[in-house]
Amino acid sequence: MPVLASADWLILLIYCFFVLSAGLSLAPAITSSRSYLQAGRRLPGWLCGLALLSASMGSLEVLEMGAAGAKYGLASMGWFALGSIPAMLFAALVLIPVFYGAASAPGAPVRSIPEYLGLRFDQKTRALNAVLFTAMALFSAGISLYAMARVIAALHLFDTVTGRLNLSPTSALLLSMALPAVLVLAYVLLGGLAATMYNQLLQFCVLVAGLLPVVLLGLKRAGGWSGLKAAVPAGFLHGAAHSGAHSIGVVGLVLGVGVVLGGGAWCTDFRLLQTVMAAKNVTAARRAPLVAAALRIFVPLLLILPGLLALGLPTPRTTIVIHNENGAIYHEITVVPPAVEAGQGMVPAIADASGQPVKGADGQPVLDYAMAMPNMLLQSLPTGLLGLGLAALLACLMSGLAASLTASNTVFACDIYQAFLKRDANDKQVLKAGRWAALGGMLLAFAAGFAAVRSNDLLDAVVLVFAVVNAPLFATLLLGALWKRATGHGAFAGLIAGIAAALLHHGTALPLGEQRGIHGGWIKVLHHPASDMSLGLGTAAFAFVMNLLVTVAVSLCTRPRPEAELAGLTIRSAARVAWWKHPETIVAAVILLAAIAANLIFLL
Repeated sequence: MPVLASADWLILLIYCFFVLSAGLSLAPAITSSRSYLQAGRRLPGWLCGLALLSASMGSLEVLEMGAAGAKYGLASMGWFALGSIPAMLFAALVLIPVFYGAASAPGAPVRSIPEYLGLRFDQKTRALNAVLFTAMALFSAGISLYAMARVIAALHLFDTVTGRLNLSPTSALLLSMALPAVLVLAYVLLGGLAATMYNQLLQFCVLVAGLLPVVLLGLKRAGGWSGLKAAVPAGFLHGAAHSGAHSIGVVGLVLGVGVVLGGGAWCTDFRLLQTVMAAKNVTAARRAPLVAAALRIFVPLLLILPGLLALGLPTPRTTIVIHNENGAIYHEITVVPPAVEAGQGMVPAIADASGQPVKGADGQPVLDYAMAMPNMLLQSLPTGLLGLGLAALLACLMSGLAASLTASNTVFACDIYQAFLKRDANDKQVLKAGRWAALGGMLLAFAAGFAAVRSNDLLDAVVLVFAVVNAPLFATLLLGALWKRATGHGAFAGLIAGIAAALLHHGTALPLGEQRGIHGGWIKVLHHPASDMSLGLGTAAFAFVMNLLVTVAVSLCTRPRPEAELAGLTIRSAARVAWWKHPETIVAAVILLAAIAANLIFLL
């Protein structure tokens, strides 16, 4: 059990103080819905870029980057870097000017992606996307809360408090969820999106300061790079060690993530794009993804290497040390829980209700890869640095929760309340609706987090949610921005078809050795993908292609809107200068080449 010194607790308390201070300091300036929901659209591009990067590193992303490092090795660098950077650059050069510049009226720029869809297509498409996105964001917020509670319980941070209060495990879990939820809700209610983005800037600084020592000290403990190479499975440090078929599969996965899931996240996910749409002008908005993409080349190393190091360190074992003092024989017993002892390195096995390791269909313990990062913090950092490392982890956990909460309250206030429930709502009423939506959203997220079932495949669950919701939406936005012939009926039908296709694919595929349900096969098993990741990518690709086909077919059979009504809503009508003529294009090309060069060694 970890023992936090006073210095560690002091660092955690200082971090919480600064987090809450951001909301308190900005509260007097929140006088309109624009200042609350859009941060006043006055922030510089560099801040928006750092906030964009931090928003993408929420609870599941950070835990599962470490999990991917332990499960797949450094080949996962390509999934998180090359799987996102091309989409970020495409968004910066092509889509961001359209989203940022679209306006519902003179001087009234769009506030959300669903609002853009309403302007580009029609209100039914807007409503469908608003409802789906709100549900997805609150579900993600609930999973973030559950992930926080899981990490806090695994690190035994509140064991002293829960022991003194004599709380049951369920009550302890509720407490671990409630404390960060109250902190996040406080600064979101006080400062809105601006407070969230300033805290995301703080998160990035704390992340680097807290996790860089984990990598350096972990490498030292593993005996350097050569020692790590000898300790982990063959090929985990270099993709060339894999078979040719595996290398082709890795490249295929990267392309799949980059084209479908990467595009779905960085070009359509309003939880990320809300930070870009808070920029002070379109130039700053275009530069924000470039800043995030440049840093995205290197940041995954801070998150993936700890997982790989956790796999390569010695596995804790129960030990008995016998020694003689003044003629007396002493036995010192260090007891390791069975699930930890059945794990590999610092990656424990999943434990059942009795604390025994859960075994898979092959009879081997099922490893709890999501605990790789938290365990590395405990094993690598000394007093003082441990508090900083925990602050970095909690910062990421709370960042994902805050991003989901601020995005969902904006969509509810603008695209559900003002658009359909109270069309004549004034600005004060929209502001109040946004704050009530934040409070209600946190309660729903808390309920979703408490009801969540612990899973060892949180990354695969995230991929599934994105495949069902974001992949079809990416196709709709692409056609809407690039093809003026796309119609509202086509977009609506395409979204429905894409979602249905995703559910159909997931319900008829099941990876070998998995149970039917969340892992697929809940309709009828027709084929067996290689893994949950392959299932998620196939589901996303199926949804994306089906949406494209249906949208194009229905659009060709329905009447398009007059070109005059599409002013500012497509790439051609929104851009004053072609995207390839902007100076940012050269910067984007350099970033892409640097990303390929930095990751090529891990893919080939």
